Amino acid sequence: MIKIFVYFISFLSFLSLRSQTDTSDVIRSDDILVRDVAYINVMDGSISIDMDILIEDGIILNIGKDLRNSKQSSEIDAKGLWMIPGLVDAHIHMFQSGGLYTRPDAIDLSDIMPYDREVQWLIDHSNDILESYIRLGITSVVDMGGPMTNYSIRTTTQASEDSPSYYCTGPLISTYQPEAFAIDDPPIIKVRSPEEGRQKVIDQLPYNPDFIKIWYIAGPGMPAISNYNIVAETIDEAKKHNLKVAVHATELNTAKLAIKAGADILVHSVTGSIDHEFVDMLLENEVILIPTLTVHGGYDLAFSDQLDITSHDLAYGVPGPIGSLLDVKHISDPSLKEAQLYAPDMLSLNVKRDSIRKTNLKRLVDAGVTIATGTDAGNIGTLHATSYIKELHAMKEAGLSNFDILKASTYGASRIFDKRNTVGRIVKGGVADVLLLNENPLENIDALLDINRVIKAGRVINTESDPAPEELAQQQLNAYNLRDIDAFL
Repeated sequence: MIKIFVYFISFLSFLSLRSQTDTSDVIRSDDILVRDVAYINVMDGSISIDMDILIEDGIILNIGKDLRNSKQSSEIDAKGLWMIPGLVDAHIHMFQSGGLYTRPDAIDLSDIMPYDREVQWLIDHSNDILESYIRLGITSVVDMGGPMTNYSIRTTTQASEDSPSYYCTGPLISTYQPEAFAIDDPPIIKVRSPEEGRQKVIDQLPYNPDFIKIWYIAGPGMPAISNYNIVAETIDEAKKHNLKVAVHATELNTAKLAIKAGADILVHSVTGSIDHEFVDMLLENEVILIPTLTVHGGYDLAFSDQLDITSHDLAYGVPGPIGSLLDVKHISDPSLKEAQLYAPDMLSLNVKRDSIRKTNLKRLVDAGVTIATGTDAGNIGTLHATSYIKELHAMKEAGLSNFDILKASTYGASRIFDKRNTVGRIVKGGVADVLLLNENPLENIDALLDINRVIKAGRVINTESDPAPEELAQQQLNAYNLRDIDAFL
């Protein structure tokens, strides 16, 4: 009965939302003159007050005082507002939803939700997922590997005005493949020789990958050095085609070997304390590091029903995966019971590792290593889009300044896709991916949640949600089940 009531209320709310949403102030023109804004230089933290920013054809044409509006561009009075570059999430995965059923290699719940249904759901809702990013001011995302359908998502995204820029690669070229991913279009492919590694790079070339991703896994009976030649020659093949290479290497020794082999990007922090040699290697080779501080505990927090699903998640997250995470309250499955048995020990271990990761990150920032903000969103418990602010808070807890965080979330991340001269900065000739904020993020990092306008390639985006009735129903059901009355109402 309660569920029926919730759906009825949701439907009425949906009708009300449709009638009340006002999009009359949404500027469709690519010609905009932003007047009297304070904009932040993310290279040095300086602030320029009462500046005019002229945008034409999606490009920042001019920056200055009292600019002439020669083309009668639409004007935005930005007095009292703060402009920053659009944010970048440098590590997401569109083959994962963030929900409970999305990684059958970690927990097999296929009796409850067959994995092929999860895959189809992701394909059907890829637009919804990506649009949730841009509503939060994340104007570019980097998909760090998945099935070949990633390229189809990129094609669709390029044709959409309401999605972030989407940079991607195909399957992770790996020294290990989980059994659950031995499927027709796998997100991870195991290679057994250097020649096979080279071939997997060549196989992706017709799809024009933005980079190549390697999953460099080591463990008992498989030391990192045993697969070094595979990694080195795979990277060499990618470099022949002017492709950057991102490497998942989470042990200190493995990460050093990845850098030695020519990695451009390390997509995670390492688990142990870093040393001078590692810092020097990152600096000398200009390697970008994505710390992904918050993803590690997501699995066990989700399994043990301790995940903090916030009002922010409910308001801006994709409702389906959130609903699946709440299923742990009533699922009786041996796989989940086993995961719950080990969760307390794993969470305790993660607290120790989390402290080390944060200490490492502060040391790297102080040394001048390029850091890029990334969430690894899509993993169980790490929700698309809304997990971004949690990652920023973790970086803050590590001792980074608001400026450090802002730089990593804009310019630093833009270096991954070689757009540092046109994306991630507010400069003449740059792409007009910018945010207007109501507060100064250098004083309060949560100002990034108080967005006045999102401008993507010179077009003001309508960030108001207009969900389908079933999505709104799920959103309110989630709020009800979490006893969040404000979100429900």
